[in-house]
Amino acid sequence: MAKWKLRGEVVGLFDKFRRGLGKSREAVFGRIGQLFSGRRLDESLFDELEELLIAADVGVDTSLWLVGRVRELARRGRVDDADELPRLLQTAMLEALQDADVSMQRAEHGPTLYLFVGVNGVGKTTSIGKLAHRYRQEGQKVILAAGDTFRAAAIEQLMVWGERAGCDVVRHAQGADPAAVVYDAIAAARARSADVILCDTAGRLHNKAHLMAELSKIAKVAARELPGSPHEVLLVVDATTGQNALNQTRAFQEAADVTGIVLTKLDGTAKGGVILPIVREYGIPVKWVGLGEGIDDLEPFSAEAFVSAIAQPESV
Repeated sequence: MAKWKLRGEVVGLFDKFRRGLGKSREAVFGRIGQLFSGRRLDESLFDELEELLIAADVGVDTSLWLVGRVRELARRGRVDDADELPRLLQTAMLEALQDADVSMQRAEHGPTLYLFVGVNGVGKTTSIGKLAHRYRQEGQKVILAAGDTFRAAAIEQLMVWGERAGCDVVRHAQGADPAAVVYDAIAAARARSADVILCDTAGRLHNKAHLMAELSKIAKVAARELPGSPHEVLLVVDATTGQNALNQTRAFQEAADVTGIVLTKLDGTAKGGVILPIVREYGIPVKWVGLGEGIDDLEPFSAEAFVSAIAQPESV
């Protein structure tokens, strides 16, 4: 299976990441140097740093890991000045993220199919529309599949995004079989020589067994009609929910073969640190992040841009 390299260099992304992560930086990460300035690196400071990270929705396990790495980096470098703490923390954060593969898989031949999953209200349909717009801007032909047949509003919302992005939308009536929608979308993509199929799915989690069965059926139909697909199963989570985003990641990891995360609404929260435990504890790469409300504000994730933007002191 080929890899679809995400466009955009780290330098070009930095400004967007810095603006989008402003609340997280101002609340915690960018202030660490100021909070501990003039102190020595000792156990009391490490304890305070741990509490600060946990409060910033980094989670207990990842906070302990980060503080442990900062302590080790300080020991190896014989650093005892707390003014060096932001630099050490950035190094540890980058280590936690750097092994994640953020490239997008694509089909060797024929259309590429991406399946989007996630609970209602996280920005799933909006993310599909924004990614469709991005691919359209790159000259690719995109078809949207309205696989969330549980809510009529979801179908209508996807139709609006299809019109905005200039994409055809394959839909059935409310209550129809989602797998049948995906089947027809694949047929339409072949007939119209489309490059990408973006498939929406229902967002309910009240019955995990039913959800698992539905997603499994969709995946089986996709694999049968388009061998090798779905090429990505992208879980959309809302950054403003903090630790609840981790709970959703756990639930959908059990219900679907999630290959990547789309983290929305980063610009509206101080909980941007939730990216760290998602990647480190679940081993699922964050592939796209929402850094604003505009149609162009869905960006490929860059660990370097993220760490620099979230942890750089405010004076920089």
